[in-house]
This record gives sequence, C-alpha cells and structure tokens, in this order.
Amino acid sequence: MSHPGGVRPEQPSLPGCARHPDRPTGLRCNRCGRPYCPECLQEAAVGYQCKSCVAEGARTIRQPRNAAGAPLRTMTGRPVVTLSLIVLNTLAYLLTAAQSGSLVANYRGSALFDAWALVPFFVAVGEYERLIGSGFLHYGPLHLLVNMFVLYIVGREVEAVLGRGRYLAVYAVSLLGGSVSVMWLENVLAATVGASGAVYGLFGAMAVILLRLRQNATGVFVIIGINVVISVTIPGISLWGHLGGLVAGALAAAMLLYVPMLLARPGRGAAAGRRAGILALAALAATLMVAVLFRVVELRSIILGA
Repeated sequence: MSHPGGVRPEQPSLPGCARHPDRPTGLRCNRCGRPYCPECLQEAAVGYQCKSCVAEGARTIRQPRNAAGAPLRTMTGRPVVTLSLIVLNTLAYLLTAAQSGSLVANYRGSALFDAWALVPFFVAVGEYERLIGSGFLHYGPLHLLVNMFVLYIVGREVEAVLGRGRYLAVYAVSLLGGSVSVMWLENVLAATVGASGAVYGLFGAMAVILLRLRQNATGVFVIIGINVVISVTIPGISLWGHLGGLVAGALAAAMLLYVPMLLARPGRGAAAGRRAGILALAALAATLMVAVLFRVVELRSIILGA
C-alpha cells in the first residue's frame, strides 16, 4: 500500500525496562503490568513476573506445616537446637573439669558446679538459677556421654516434628518439670544435676507425637519403662527428677499437638489454634513456676521455724 508523499508512518516506540530504562522492551510482568526486559523477568506459576512480584508472591504463599504446626522444611533440616544443647552441656562440663582439675571428679572444687547444682535448700533462699543451670551439669564424662547420646537420638526426631522454637520450649519445660519434682520430693540438702530430666521429657514428647500421628508408640513406651526401672534400681539416680521431666515433656507436647486439634472448628483458622497451643504451653510453664514458689514458701517457713 502506498503512502501519500512516499512518507512511512512513524513506528510506535517501545517503553523502556522499569529497571533498565535504556532497554526498550515489549515484555511486561504478568502481575504488575510494568515493562521489563528479559533479564528482569522470571518464570512464575502464571506466566513471567518481575523479581519484585516473585518475592512478594513467595511471602504471601501459605507455608505448608505439619501436624505440630512446624514448617515442613524443618523435617529435613539440620537439628540446630539439639546440636546447640549438646555443645552447651559439653562446654559446661569442660568448664567444671577445668575448675576442679579433674575429668572424673569435676564436681569437686568447681565454682560453677557449686553455683548451679540443684539443692532445694539453696533455691529456697533465692538461688533460682539452679532450677535451669543444674540441667547443664554432669557427674563425670560417662554421665555426660550417656545423656548427650540419648539427647541426639531422640532430640533430633522431636525437633524435626515440632520445629526449633517449639522443641526448645518443650525441652525447657521438661527441664523445669524435673527441677520442680526434685524441689518437692527429693532431700532438700541433696544435689541433683544432669540433663536427664529434660531428656526424659523428650521421651514423653515423642510418645505424644506418635500417638497424635497415629503411629505405633510401643517402642517408646518400652524404652521409657526400661529407663524408669533403671532409675529405681540404680542408687544415686534421681527418680523424681526423671519422672517430673517425663510428665512435663508429655504435657508440653500435648499442649502443642492436641490443643490446636481441639480448636479446629469451622471458621477458626489454623493459626489461631497454633497460638492457643503456645498459650497453653506458657500456662503450663507458669504453673510449674507457681509450684516452685509454693515449695520455696514452705521451705522458708521450715527454715525459719527451725
């Protein structure tokens, strides 16, 4: 087709890329509609999108979670919390060994051991740090190795299901539960140390996890039974510290696993159920602290009365 005067019509100019204005482009982001060059576009679920829209979409996508409310990525991740706890326990042991000058009798002449060993009498006079600190002390290398081995085997499994934050909370509540039991049921002048109470709590948590997932928990119950028998028959082992940790760990896991399920009603989001489980766990921790305070009041009255 000829044009008057032989002049060709002016071609419409292409817009410049939103990130590189000097690059004309006929491509646009399928989400925001702005022009982008091929370098700035990424393949997305629907067409091609700019990097900003891809990042925004990733933030708004609901993250898949397991029955405990933990992100599924934690199922295959490294057990960071478990390894960190092992490191902390090991460092505490090495420090006591250095202070005492002995790898075996690390409890003699160690300032840290004297300051953190759980002695109910000293807690009653205000040394509350013993309730948690005692869970990082051990009588010699064998005591440490046994507890750390079990912590690694059981802890990494519980961490994978609960997720790092919830797992750490269950561990702390288990440790506190063992200390509360010692405060009420052990000799007020006896020193109790070790991560055993928290480890027993992880056994209890694992049993609850298997029941919640409708898996066979017989093996865990057998292991718990064997360890309880060992605690009863071997002198010097804190039976009540173990049982207190076991019960506290089971209850803590139940708060996280069963409370959200019980609140799963139409119109109630999963996030609300998870928050309720965390609040229930916090209430359990608060209850344990109240139990400690009641025992402290009782012991102080005995001390003052004496």
